[in-house]
Amino acid sequence: MIKDVIKKIDEIALNEPNRIAYDYLGQTNTYGDLKKRSDAWAYQINQLGLSPGSPIMIWGGQTFEMIASFLGCVKAGHAYIPIASYSNADRILTIQEVSEAEAIIAIDQLPDITLPPMQVIKPDEVKNGDFTLDVEQFVEGDDNFYIIFTSGTSGKPKGVQISHDNLLSFINWEMTDFDLPDHPSFLSQAPYSFDLSVMSLYPALVGAGKLVVLPHDVTENFAQLFATMPKLQFNVWVSTPSFAQMCFLDKTFDGEHHLDLTHFLFCGEELPHTEAKMLKQKFPNAKVFNTYGPTETTVAVTQVEITDEILAKYDRLPIGKVKEDTRVTIDKSKGDQPNQGEIVIEGPSTSKGYLNNPEKTAKAFFKDPADQYASHRSGDEGFFDGEMLFYRGRIDFQIKFNGYRIELEEINFYLGKNKLVSHGVAAPKYGKDHTVKQIVAEVELKDGVKEQYSEEEITKMIRADLAENLMPYMIPQRYVYREKLPVSQNGKVDIKAVIEEVNK
Repeated sequence: MIKDVIKKIDEIALNEPNRIAYDYLGQTNTYGDLKKRSDAWAYQINQLGLSPGSPIMIWGGQTFEMIASFLGCVKAGHAYIPIASYSNADRILTIQEVSEAEAIIAIDQLPDITLPPMQVIKPDEVKNGDFTLDVEQFVEGDDNFYIIFTSGTSGKPKGVQISHDNLLSFINWEMTDFDLPDHPSFLSQAPYSFDLSVMSLYPALVGAGKLVVLPHDVTENFAQLFATMPKLQFNVWVSTPSFAQMCFLDKTFDGEHHLDLTHFLFCGEELPHTEAKMLKQKFPNAKVFNTYGPTETTVAVTQVEITDEILAKYDRLPIGKVKEDTRVTIDKSKGDQPNQGEIVIEGPSTSKGYLNNPEKTAKAFFKDPADQYASHRSGDEGFFDGEMLFYRGRIDFQIKFNGYRIELEEINFYLGKNKLVSHGVAAPKYGKDHTVKQIVAEVELKDGVKEQYSEEEITKMIRADLAENLMPYMIPQRYVYREKLPVSQNGKVDIKAVIEEVNK
């Protein structure tokens, strides 16, 4: 049982300084490197005079310097906010506005934007040396460890606060309940701004294991991806189901070519039955785990190994049994199906809420006086069959697409602001396996627009406008132009009706 994340990683570094911790396409760094570099970052951060506990934004990709700076932040007593450097530049400004961060670490070069008054730290300013740090300063207990910003409904993202104790609950569960190998080597494919990355990052580091990195730019290029994958050596695969599904196109994606691969851990979206079955065929000696959990409850809170018996018993796979320290209840007043309702999660991995957003926090979190921990209203619909939990979609307008959690209302907000658009609705198009295959923009244009431009020109302009405010994965792939969108009884566009039409 691990009691302190930072001290455990440092302990491994002191005992086994030459053990490989990070493998970035063949470029390796040891635990000794990680301690030395994170100490240097912590020392530098301590010189900045930041307000106690003030979070620090970190802009970058998936390099070793990123995780060294993460640990540097928490050793200096500050939570970190990871921002992927492929994000649009405005995301830095919106996150800073919400978080009130006083500093940003620029692992990658910052985009050409005007930052608010704040300190900028670059890697070449952080000099290596032998630094003695005050362990009393380390993030611990209920202190925030990291803050992940998710999609928001009114153009502003929400910062989910994850404390050291939240993270500890998750790590100890993953290290004990998944039958992981000793010194596990994890595939590190998810960007660090996506909480799925935590499923690889900290279990690897506290387990004296290794992170084998598959960078974002490689995963975006099929030729590069399929040339790189067979060269990587790891035994624990972590990804969304959709990423693994993409890898089926690679003929070498099987047990014969990945002899070390013993575990698949899936999270972030629904695992289709067909995909799990194919994985079992391609990797007959590997264990396949389906997991579930919102960002607000630290990555995942349920798991089930997908066995042949599970595949035979269920057409739509369960999301698993609840971890021992957590309680899940079903609020049957929500949802529209008998015996189903909203999944409510109470336990030590539940976040304290959204950073500097008491209104949204009050809607999504509550504390029953009789309960030891806070509860989170997930917005997910589900039900229990015995001890096994099942997921049946969202009860609001939030979706999972390629593993990313997306508030459709955020896309709608920016669609509605476009000068060409009278009304716009982003609608998910579902496949037979109940996963989102495409985001469709249903658009009612302003008078006269169609007379001025072709639909191709209109689509190009709307996409360019959305790209200034939304992450690339949130921009709709298809645009449908209608004379009128359906209107509800209160006079507003009926979003549910639009979604139903798109899926007919």
